[in-house]
Amino acid sequence: MSQEKKKSPFSIYWIYAALGIALISFNIFMNSTPSASIKYKETLMELVDANGVKNVKIVNQSKAEFQLKNQGVAYVNKTNKLDFPQMKKMIKGRKGKPTSIVFELENIGSPTNFEKSLDDRGYHGYQNETEVNYLGDILGYLLPFVIIIIIWMFVMRRMSGGGGSGGGGGQIFNIGKSRAQVYEKGKSTNVTFKDVAGLEGAKEEIVEIVEFLKNPKKYTELGAKIPKGALLVGPPGTGKTLLAKAVAGEAKVPFFSLSGSDFVEMFVGVGASRVRDLFKQAKEKAPSIIFIDEIDAIGRARGKNNGFNSNDERENTLNQLLTEMDGFGTNSGVIILAATNRADVLDAALMRAGRFDRQIYVDMPDLNERKEIFQVHLKPLKLVEGLDIDFLSKQTPGFSGADIANLCNEAALIAARHNKKHVEKQDFLDAVDRIIGGLEKKNKIITKDEKKAIAFHEAGHATISWLLQYAHPLVKVTIVPRGQSLGAAWYLPEERSITTTEQILDQMCSALGGRAAEQLTFGKISTGALSDLEKVTKQAYAMVSIYGLNERLGNISFYDSQGRDSFTKPYSEDTARIIDEEVSKLIEGQYQRALQVLTENQDKLTALAEQLLTTEVIFKEDLERIFGKRQWESEELVEHTEVLNEATNETELPSDEASTESTENSEDTSVRPEEAKEEASNKTPETE
Repeated sequence: MSQEKKKSPFSIYWIYAALGIALISFNIFMNSTPSASIKYKETLMELVDANGVKNVKIVNQSKAEFQLKNQGVAYVNKTNKLDFPQMKKMIKGRKGKPTSIVFELENIGSPTNFEKSLDDRGYHGYQNETEVNYLGDILGYLLPFVIIIIIWMFVMRRMSGGGGSGGGGGQIFNIGKSRAQVYEKGKSTNVTFKDVAGLEGAKEEIVEIVEFLKNPKKYTELGAKIPKGALLVGPPGTGKTLLAKAVAGEAKVPFFSLSGSDFVEMFVGVGASRVRDLFKQAKEKAPSIIFIDEIDAIGRARGKNNGFNSNDERENTLNQLLTEMDGFGTNSGVIILAATNRADVLDAALMRAGRFDRQIYVDMPDLNERKEIFQVHLKPLKLVEGLDIDFLSKQTPGFSGADIANLCNEAALIAARHNKKHVEKQDFLDAVDRIIGGLEKKNKIITKDEKKAIAFHEAGHATISWLLQYAHPLVKVTIVPRGQSLGAAWYLPEERSITTTEQILDQMCSALGGRAAEQLTFGKISTGALSDLEKVTKQAYAMVSIYGLNERLGNISFYDSQGRDSFTKPYSEDTARIIDEEVSKLIEGQYQRALQVLTENQDKLTALAEQLLTTEVIFKEDLERIFGKRQWESEELVEHTEVLNEATNETELPSDEASTESTENSEDTSVRPEEAKEEASNKTPETE
């Protein structure tokens, strides 16, 4: 590793400061003689008549300076007019040598008349002198230039992004320098791998890179080479940046951290210059690690929409990054870490082996990983004894690490709001309600007819989900408004890896149960099913055009993982018509199915809705009392339900403060397979 140059304590600004102090000191020294001003010319003339002055000087033809003789001192002390009282005070203040005081007449008027007055009084010992104020003249010349330079520096600093942070990039001459934060020589993020819960696979690969830097001989003896780069990919909040912070805290080598947007600037060529400077610094301190967060800011695929960007600065920055990572130059000892949640938009040249040798997928945590994450975030909280962490991890399917951290903090805030000494289980359940459904709006104005429609709508969802085999079992339903929803239902979904056609159809039927219940009960429908229809439409289009689950269209998928057909459809107009027909047939078929199921169980639907109108909140045991137990529940689900019922029985449930016992996962299927897979696996909590 090359020796880093020590920063010299000397600065040219010290010279400027010394010169300024010297000029001020010189000016003070030159004017160190004690002096006092007088206003009236008659004062001096009286003293001349009394033979009381000496050393009279006419300075620059504008003022006069003089000193007193002993006779003049005596005359001043006995006279009380004009300037004499002021001169008397000055003399008293200078008890030692009053004759050394220099008095100054500020305005002598006409110099010729003044000299004639002195001559008429018989005083001919005056002198004419010219004084030069060196400091004033120098400042008079320099001040305009100094002001211009200060304004220019201020404007340039503002144009270049302000402040001097990030390696001196704040000044116009350093605008092309890297703005990376450097962690070295004991400076750390205070985050270690022990603080990263779950993510075992991702952590194992990252730890191996750190171990290679600490002990390269162990690997090089077998002929292995250090990976050049690792790309962390995954949904937001899963811990990609946290892993990088742990690397910065654990690695004993220089760690450069910056964001992809740090390369972007208003000046052309700055991004590429900063890339060069970043790698130059990293090579000088090799072995080292560079971490680029949100690399999609500069790593998007090239060649798209070039008509809109004839000279794309972002592409120039990417080209320079590609060259630095794996070009003719050598980057021995420099490892690149990067993180993004948009790997599908990255350039293929950036993703290839030799640049990013490893792509580490950081997925949403499963049940066991959520338990580990809870154990990390519960440490700083004052918890009630015997809090069941297993219960909490089962109530949060689809929660990321960031969501769990927010949940723990929200539970502590709720406990503090109720003046509790410890955070209890109910606080966590209320926090789940708050995060998923939003804040309760108890004062929202709802008419009786609207409330009845909401009750039957939510009862329709609950009925269908209870009676269909693959629909998620319901845990809680409420008609208390929360957030933007007028009612909400919480389900306990299975954490699936794949989803069958029957499972998706049952979920679609359950989502349409609310509108079907309105149609069956009131003979009319409302706009309250907007979110349900949006969800079902996306599911249906995903089934037909992405997953190949439609018999008429066959085993065809029109999904474009690279996003290259954003402006064109990869199928004909006839195929588009077939897709629309099949989607409509699919949705209407499930709607008719929901109507049929509700018609067969209309009395139970009415009983459930009436109870909702009475209590505003119902739980799983209420559905069991009306419909009986679900015949499809597995042993594992029954065991988990007992845990839920136990938690439910521990808390009284007033109508206006419903406790949440579970979460509903989104059945939302977008046009992207990974998102549709999450929908099919039901991995995003949502209220209806």
